[in-house]
Amino acid sequence: MNKAIANIQEKAVEAWFEQNQWAAVRGIDEPTWNALCSTIYPGSKPESVLMAVDYCKARKLDIMLKPVYLVPMQVKDAQSGQKNWRDVPMPGIGMYRIQASRSGDEAGHDEPEFGSPVTAEFDGTDWQDNPIKVKVTYPEWCKYTVYKVVGGNRVPYTAKEFWLENYATQSAKVNAPNAMWKKRPYAQLAKCAEAQALRKGWPEIGQQPTAEEMEGKHFEQDMGVAQRAPEREVAPELPTLTDIEWDDGFPKLRDAIQAGRKTAEKIISTMSSKYALTDKQKQALRDVQPAEEGETA
Repeated sequence: MNKAIANIQEKAVEAWFEQNQWAAVRGIDEPTWNALCSTIYPGSKPESVLMAVDYCKARKLDIMLKPVYLVPMQVKDAQSGQKNWRDVPMPGIGMYRIQASRSGDEAGHDEPEFGSPVTAEFDGTDWQDNPIKVKVTYPEWCKYTVYKVVGGNRVPYTAKEFWLENYATQSAKVNAPNAMWKKRPYAQLAKCAEAQALRKGWPEIGQQPTAEEMEGKHFEQDMGVAQRAPEREVAPELPTLTDIEWDDGFPKLRDAIQAGRKTAEKIISTMSSKYALTDKQKQALRDVQPAEEGETA
């Protein structure tokens, strides 16, 4: 009975691998992939999740901790004027904290300091889209200080952010804050100030705004194009596999060839539709020989 179950499980794993080679070559198994799609990034497209996987791998981060977010961004083609939605990976405040800690010279931080509270009314809408006035009390500003050891000294890096310059609105048509900025005006502003302070202290972690800073904001990005349009349509450049991704995925590809489930040419054909395989990688697959009958018994 146990052997029968093991055989069923092995066939299920093989079937999943054959259908999801783009994930398998990255060393992702089925349980991890299911967790990423259903829990970490629910509702995101598979190609967007893979983009987050690659982003984290490049920065040596554990994707299961969700250090990056997938933020929908409307990108406008400057040539055609058409707009398309894309998922763009953005660092979370947690990623900046992790990288500052890993640097070895992070030396703590002060509690956020807030300016005087301000009460004001904003133009908003109710759930039926009727115009209303929204009353909010918020801190005028927030100051956040982080410390870094520089030349043996504990040096402060301070950022001061103003609420009116950072809050996100209900929509692009009104100036009332969205639900999160209305409910947590202090905490949201503190995250923005902390992110700015971390970027000042550790510029090598990047200058991209965090997902917390961009949460709920309405923005679009113009996609740069060449001054002169190409005379013919050019096929998009396929991504390459890093040495780490190839080393993680090759054993499974080799086993599939040796077991007779796939031929080298079939795997090369399938993978070449998604990746730009090098001649060395293709030859490595072709060098694998199917096992002789009786060898896998």
